[in-house]
Amino acid sequence: MPRRRKKKIVRLIHPSVNPLPLRLAPLYAGHLQIFSDASQKRHGGLAAILFATPDSEALVRTRTVAIIGSNELELQATLFALEQARDLFPSQPLALFSDNQDAVIRLNRGITQGLKQDPVLREMIGALDLVETLANASICWIKGHGSCRGNILADQHAAEAAS
Repeated sequence: MPRRRKKKIVRLIHPSVNPLPLRLAPLYAGHLQIFSDASQKRHGGLAAILFATPDSEALVRTRTVAIIGSNELELQATLFALEQARDLFPSQPLALFSDNQDAVIRLNRGITQGLKQDPVLREMIGALDLVETLANASICWIKGHGSCRGNILADQHAAEAAS
């Protein structure tokens, strides 16, 4: 007698009403909230989701790029998001959220210890003219595939850009 296969459990994710879950929202009140993500499919896809205020509509920016390593692609996505913030909301304090710990650690190390510690990152940030934007940013890790609406949107749009 053949074995019965277990049904695959479909997990429903109910996104938060605001870009951030309620427990995190007060920490970043008054900040431009940006979510970045990257995806690899046929191409690499970058997405930046920007919220001027928690109640505003999401501004979605995407870019298709060549496929490179996962962490490098995620770092490119965070830099792409910083570019969009610089162009659309110059000099505004911002909070950038990424679900990639490597990119978050690398950028935070660049803020706290200086960019001389990481010559590759220094060159990338210098070439994109992001030194001032990075100095005005809080870089935060957020759990991927959770209930954070901003991160869910970033994930969806990065996947579309990579298709």
